[in-house]
Amino acid sequence: MKKYEVLYILANNLDEAAKEAQIAKYEAIVTNAGGEVTTTKWGVKKLAYPIDFKSEGYYVLTEFTANADLPLEIERQMRIAKDEVLRFMIVAKD
Repeated sequence: MKKYEVLYILANNLDEAAKEAQIAKYEAIVTNAGGEVTTTKWGVKKLAYPIDFKSEGYYVLTEFTANADLPLEIERQMRIAKDEVLRFMIVAKD
């Protein structure tokens, strides 16, 4: 199991229930695969540049341990949810 972290920006126009549902969805992907998850919600922040005509986003940092193929599944799910997830980046930690 390797350590990873994913930082993603949710659309700020989502209500709290939808934001929590998106966060829980990505946490469930990891836990269902046998990994461990730690999520930190940074909250609403101003974007450096507009994305899809939005100037603010809800930032979430998730650190997790998983097999090497799991980040690809998380990336696939985030690309499918392109209306909710504005940007994301997954990196492997040492």
